[in-house]
Amino acid sequence: MPAGELSPSERFALDEAIRRAEQTCRYEFSVFVGRAEGDPRAFAGSLHNSLVVPARSILIMVDPAARALEIVTGSEVRRTLSDNETELAALHMRESFAAGDLVGGLKHGIGMLAEHARPPHYLHAD
Repeated sequence: MPAGELSPSERFALDEAIRRAEQTCRYEFSVFVGRAEGDPRAFAGSLHNSLVVPARSILIMVDPAARALEIVTGSEVRRTLSDNETELAALHMRESFAAGDLVGGLKHGIGMLAEHARPPHYLHAD
């Protein structure tokens, strides 16, 4: 997460949200807040591909100036996190962003994505 537009306390709050999310679903989360170079979707895809384990990663890219939000999920993540669930989290984030709450929107969206990406629990009966 680039330091550009966030204060140290905001970065700390996002780091905490990311840590909780990763413990919840066991996937890696990355957040980029800053200017997208070129097409936001393509830029987010290139950021995601540069991660250590893209197949097990969720990248959230926000360009506040361009009002762009992109969420990129890896192939393993898509086994438990549907496009509809991702879009629902994006909708909630956009609502918070529109109200001027960038960090709150990200925290809420990260939490939603983690909950939806959580692997299902199976009960085995003998």
